[in-house]
Amino acid sequence: MSTDAAPRLTRFAHGGGCACKIPPGELEQLVAGLAGAAPSGSRHELLVGLEHGDDAAAVRLDGGTAVILTSDFFTPVVDDPYDWGRIAAANALSDVYAMGGIPLVAINLLGWPRDVLPMELATEVLRGGLDIARQAECHLAGGHSIDDPEPKYGLAVTGTAPERDLLRIEAGRPGLPLSLTKPLGVGVLNNRHKATGERFAQAIDVMTTLNRDASRAAVAAGIRCATDVTGFGLLGHAYKLARASGVTVRIDPAAVPYVEGAREAVRDGFVSGGTTRNLKWVTDHVEWCSVAEEQRLLLADAQTSGGLLVAGEVPGARIIGELLPPGTNALVVG
Repeated sequence: MSTDAAPRLTRFAHGGGCACKIPPGELEQLVAGLAGAAPSGSRHELLVGLEHGDDAAAVRLDGGTAVILTSDFFTPVVDDPYDWGRIAAANALSDVYAMGGIPLVAINLLGWPRDVLPMELATEVLRGGLDIARQAECHLAGGHSIDDPEPKYGLAVTGTAPERDLLRIEAGRPGLPLSLTKPLGVGVLNNRHKATGERFAQAIDVMTTLNRDASRAAVAAGIRCATDVTGFGLLGHAYKLARASGVTVRIDPAAVPYVEGAREAVRDGFVSGGTTRNLKWVTDHVEWCSVAEEQRLLLADAQTSGGLLVAGEVPGARIIGELLPPGTNALVVG
């Protein structure tokens, strides 16, 4: 079957991409108290768990190697099934890159309304994921699928890193610059795409670009603190970094790069519910300095497969602020 005549996948999703995440405040309440002691008889130490909201879990193996484990899946963010597969795979792999690791093997996670959408479209989704995994030099082998009224796709990924090279969200220190490796704004463009059917190649290019090179550059530069920017927006992830590291994050909104068309999309009202929830969550922790509402929304825009937010200077990345000693607010914007 030709995908040119296929139904629009975004019409089968209540949200899109990382904008359909459970809101950050609700999620933190959900997992509060779930971090427990190591299981009896465990030979391997849990290096990274639930404590600070890092992007993945990490366990120490013998010889100073850390195993990194993550999973990520979401509803369609674009209508083209192949592009959706690529975006979802790049997004899942990003959690490993955000911790300074190298992905080794992944498995598919697929939910599909088999009586509603053609299975040929599901094949295209999986093909997109496979092509991104090949680009990442990561094995993609098998996985799990369910009959689901709403299509969903992603990966569970295992990677490794030398323990000394792990990038941690709580390792930020005052005096470090703050770098962003991809422009913002794919969230509002994806929301416009869902509403109008317009295709934004520039947003797809951003979302399908691996964070591999940025991660390697950060590790090579001796950087130890990073996270990726996804469903909680730049402000949400910066707030989590500030809170975990015990610093204040200052962001210069004039220095933040945006995808072409993003400003126009937010001006025209294509703002997801996830973005407005992000802004509401962080507002009490932000000192605003003459920042217009439209720019606040862009800074909170729910990203899908966004870039890395790095405490340090990364070649090719945009410096958008700095880390300061702890103050009254976790974030200063302006």
